[in-house]
Amino acid sequence: MDKKDKAAIETRKEQILDLIKGFCTQKLDEEYLELSSQLLNKLGRKRDVIFMSGRVEIWAAAIVHALGTINFLFDKSFEPYATVEDINVFFGTNKSSTGQKSKIIRDLLDLGYFDREFSTKRISEDNPFDKLTMVNGFIVMKEPEQGSLPKPLAKEVPKEATKNSARKGTKNKPEDGTLDLFLSE
Repeated sequence: MDKKDKAAIETRKEQILDLIKGFCTQKLDEEYLELSSQLLNKLGRKRDVIFMSGRVEIWAAAIVHALGTINFLFDKSFEPYATVEDINVFFGTNKSSTGQKSKIIRDLLDLGYFDREFSTKRISEDNPFDKLTMVNGFIVMKEPEQGSLPKPLAKEVPKEATKNSARKGTKNKPEDGTLDLFLSE
């Protein structure tokens, strides 16, 4: 890529970002502007810069739409809130073009709900997947912080009971006949 191409990309990025700034100032907040700028910069670093063809208004609307989709912007219970119609009216685009370009962006960057890089702070803090982990192929809750949850209702199995059952060849079988998956050998 020569300097001429880089200059054209930078010019195009500035045009798109100026449009996004206007929308974020009017309808959204500073955080969406920051995320939009990060997303635009990431798109500009790709081998094939997708926003070099087509109208800048469509790409600006698509960037806001892509971020809004993964951050629940279109859900009335979240703040800030905007509709797809708000985006299309502001940028002078139609729903299908905006949606198609948004889908291209989300697919290209593998964006989804609770994305670590492009989620708002609220979405990141409320991420239900942060409370889960995988242990031996099972998805389980992470260990709660000390004192945050009441003690479990199940009784702890004394170490002697585990040793006795292992000696008798009744691996992981308590005396009541149920299978206890969490006893160690």
